[in-house]
Amino acid sequence: MSAFDWVTQLLYVAAATCFVFGLHLMNSPASARRGNQVSTAGMAIAVIATLILLIHDGSVTGVGWTVLIVGALLGSVAGLYSARTVQMTAMPQLVSMFNAVGGGAAALVAVYEYIHDESAPGGVLGTTSVFTVLDVIIGSVTFTGSLIAAGKLQGLITGQPIIFCGGQVVNAALAVIALGTGAFMFTTASLPALLILVLASLAFGVMMVLPIGGADMPVVISLLNAFTGTAVAMAGFVIGNWALIIAGALVGASGSILTKLMADAMNRSLRNIMIGGFGTGDSAPAVAGPGGDVRSVAADDAAIQLAYASKVIIVPGFGLAAAQAQHAVAELASLLESRGIEVSYAIHPVAGRMPGHMNVLLAEANVPYDEVFELEDINAEFPTADVAFVIGANDVTNPAAKTDPTSAIYGMPILDVEKARTVLFVKRGMAAGYAGVDNPLCYNDNTLMLFGDARQSVTKLLTALRGN
Repeated sequence: MSAFDWVTQLLYVAAATCFVFGLHLMNSPASARRGNQVSTAGMAIAVIATLILLIHDGSVTGVGWTVLIVGALLGSVAGLYSARTVQMTAMPQLVSMFNAVGGGAAALVAVYEYIHDESAPGGVLGTTSVFTVLDVIIGSVTFTGSLIAAGKLQGLITGQPIIFCGGQVVNAALAVIALGTGAFMFTTASLPALLILVLASLAFGVMMVLPIGGADMPVVISLLNAFTGTAVAMAGFVIGNWALIIAGALVGASGSILTKLMADAMNRSLRNIMIGGFGTGDSAPAVAGPGGDVRSVAADDAAIQLAYASKVIIVPGFGLAAAQAQHAVAELASLLESRGIEVSYAIHPVAGRMPGHMNVLLAEANVPYDEVFELEDINAEFPTADVAFVIGANDVTNPAAKTDPTSAIYGMPILDVEKARTVLFVKRGMAAGYAGVDNPLCYNDNTLMLFGDARQSVTKLLTALRGN
C-alpha cells in the first residue's frame, strides 16, 4: 500500500472516529447538538477524502464528474430544503425517507459492483460476493419498507394493518426466492439472477411493512434505520471503504439496540410486531368505553386546577405533536414555574411516531433538559403530583395495559398518571388512540377531560391563568 493510500485510509479512520464520538455525545440531550456537529465534521472528512482519492486515481471521467457534481448539488439542495421547511410533526416521515435513500443507495453500490465484477474476464465474482448479495437484499428491503412506512405516517397509506389471506405465505415465498437466488449468485455470475434478487427483496420490503399498524411505527422506523446501517456496512465491504464499514456498523448496532429497547417498552416481541401490529385509531369513531361518564371541564376550571397545584407533571403525546403545541406548553410550564409550581415532563419511549419524538419536540421549544424524565425515572413521582397534565398521550397512559388481559396493549409498561391526585386530559374527542384501544383513564373519578385541539386548549389555559 502506497503512502497516499495510507493517508487516505487514515482520513477514513478519522472520519469514523468522529462518527463514534458523535454517537456517544448523542446519548445526552445536553450534548446532542455537539454530537451532530462532530458527526457532520466526520462526514465532511470522508467526502473530501473520497474526492481526493478519485482525483488521484483518475478513474472518473468528465461525464462522471458531471454526474457527481450534479448529484451532490441536488442532494445538498434537497437536504437543506428539508431541514428548513419540514415541520417537526413530519419528522418521522422524513426519517423514513432518509432510511429509504440510504438503503437504496447502498443497494445500488452493490448492484454496480456486481455488474462490474461480472464483466471481468471469465465472469467470476470476487471475494465480496457475499457482502454484495447481503447489500442488495437488505438495501432493497429497506428502500421499499421505508417508503411504505413514510406513506403510512403521512396518511397516503392507511395506518391500519393491511392484512390479506395468504400474506405470510407470500412473505415466506419472497424470502425463499431472495435467499435461494442469493445462494445461486455466490457461485455463478448472472444478471437475470440479480434482477430476481432485487425484485424479490423490493417486494418483501413492501409486504413486511404493510401488515404493521401505526402504533408500532416507532419500532419499525428504528428497525429500518438499523437495516440502513447494515446495508451501508455491507456496501463498505463491497468497495473496501473503512469509513462506510464503521459508520454502517455503528448505525446498525445502535439501531438494533434501540429497536430491542422500544419493543421491550411495548412488551411486544419483534416477531409479533412484524407479523402484524395494531393501530390506527386516530380517525376511528368513538369506541364504547368501560361504562360511566366522563367529566368534561372548561379551560377556566382546568386553569384553576393548575393554579392551585404545587407539583405538575406534563405528559406529551402525539396530540401535542399534531397540533404543534410544544411552544405553548413550554410557555405554560414557565408561567407555572414563575408561580412556584414544580413542573416536570414524563416521556414514554414510544410516545409519538418515531424514537425520541417527544424529546425532539420539547428540545425545539427550549424545554430545560433537567425537567424531562423517562418512564422509569418519573413513574414513582405521579403519586406525589397534584396534576398529571396529559396532552394527547392516549395509549401510553392507558391503565388497560395493566388490568385487562384481553387488551391489545396488555403488558406494555405505561406512565402511571392515574395515581396523580388529578388527571387533566387534553383530547380532541372520545375516539380511541392510535392503537385503536379505548382508554379507561378517561372515565376515572379523578380525570378531567378538556376537549379540543391541543394548542388551542393550552392557549386558553394560558389566557385563563394570566387572568387569575
